[in-house]
Amino acid sequence: MSLSPEERLGLDIVSTEHVLMNAKTAALRPLGLTVAQYAALLTLSQNPGISGAGLARACLVTPQAAAAVLKTLEAKALVERFTDDWNLNVRPARLTPKGLDLLRRADEAAVRIERAIRDALSPGERTELRELLHRCRAAIDGATAEAAAVSSAASLPEH
Repeated sequence: MSLSPEERLGLDIVSTEHVLMNAKTAALRPLGLTVAQYAALLTLSQNPGISGAGLARACLVTPQAAAAVLKTLEAKALVERFTDDWNLNVRPARLTPKGLDLLRRADEAAVRIERAIRDALSPGERTELRELLHRCRAAIDGATAEAAAVSSAASLPEH
């Protein structure tokens, strides 16, 4: 049941993400932003008024992590939160003019990295890579569901 190192792709995927995140971290650091803060600003620019839970889903982080990022962005006056008269439990967020200005500069830095990735691949290769990564995610989801089912079955009492 063991896989040889050549058959294991997880390390390749993780190491590529690690290089990407390090490059974006270095590009955003001079602007005083983290990658998570940049992702939140970018998401808010595309979805003004999104809730904290929606922001968490869009940025692929936990609601707690999104709340912490929002709190920091609000303290830096990059984001403002407001009360929704229809739902008092939700405090949607939007960019301030200062936040929009910083996002423009940060996006220039991030786009340089994204452009380097794009330019390394042909349009067909980019499409193929997206399809392959989608298949990897689906395979992981399937394996996770199968493992959960096996674990659940193993914990059932015997009769």
